Amino acid sequence: MIVDLPDTTVSAVSKTLVTLREDGGAVALGRVLTLIIVSSDGEEEEAIEAANDASREHPMRVIVVCRVDNAAADPRLDAEIRVGGDAGASEVIILRARGDAASNEESLVTGLLLPDAPVVAWWPSKPPADVANSPIGHIAQRRITDSSTADDPEAALLRLAESYKPGDTDFAWTRLTLWRAQLAAVLDQPPYDEVTAVSVSGSSDSPSTILLATWLEMALDVPVQHELTSGRSGIGGIHGVALERASGEISLERPESTIASLRQPDQPTHDIALPRRTLRDCLAEELRRLDPDVLYGEVMTTGLPRFLAEVGAVKGHSGE
Repeated sequence: MIVDLPDTTVSAVSKTLVTLREDGGAVALGRVLTLIIVSSDGEEEEAIEAANDASREHPMRVIVVCRVDNAAADPRLDAEIRVGGDAGASEVIILRARGDAASNEESLVTGLLLPDAPVVAWWPSKPPADVANSPIGHIAQRRITDSSTADDPEAALLRLAESYKPGDTDFAWTRLTLWRAQLAAVLDQPPYDEVTAVSVSGSSDSPSTILLATWLEMALDVPVQHELTSGRSGIGGIHGVALERASGEISLERPESTIASLRQPDQPTHDIALPRRTLRDCLAEELRRLDPDVLYGEVMTTGLPRFLAEVGAVKGHSGE
């Protein structure tokens, strides 16, 4: 069911939610968190769809703040409430504010938060300069960004690193979970030789490739070569990882979007399911833990600046 509330107030939206709960059986008692999505107007539907899918694992209230780029407009708040089949296992509240009504995002959502429930904020694109200290960010326990949507992902990662606070995370990191698990499993098998060199290849617009190279350099304490490659058959993201050891090279390459090939010395080639993760997969994973991701924090604050400085020095040297 979808209820439109044109030219309304936050108080009227809250009262309508209570009415829907009493008359239509839409309950909030089972909601475990509030997810706030901050999006540009017209770009919110993909994020809402991902939230609806993830809500089947994490029942929640979803508040969507749509930024309408018209500061000169008369103050106005339009709202839309979705419950039942139009909202998965969640309640979706879409707020479109214009003029002065959009000047304070925190005031728009405060009256709609679930009582005593954690708050997660998500910027599907264009996050604020300082995520944790933004009007929405400072009321959230977890703050999710996605640097892959930026025009310059490397610069976006550096900005996120400079303003990092515990509780921040980025989908570029979440997309690495399957890669990190597979590489760790390989290195947990004999002959346990030390890794002496690493190379990571991926498309130039892939922040996940940068974060994977940074994590491997920190975890293995060896130099990592970062190779930029064009998309293979239109496939972006991470393309492959090669680990050099005395016993031979281990390579994990993904020439297709779903299947990767694992090659190890004296073993047959193995095909492994390694699909590119959807927004739903990434969001559901991040909602499973509401405590700070300590490893991500170390990668962003310690490993990333050092790795990018090393890469920049190599580029500068090679260009002389």
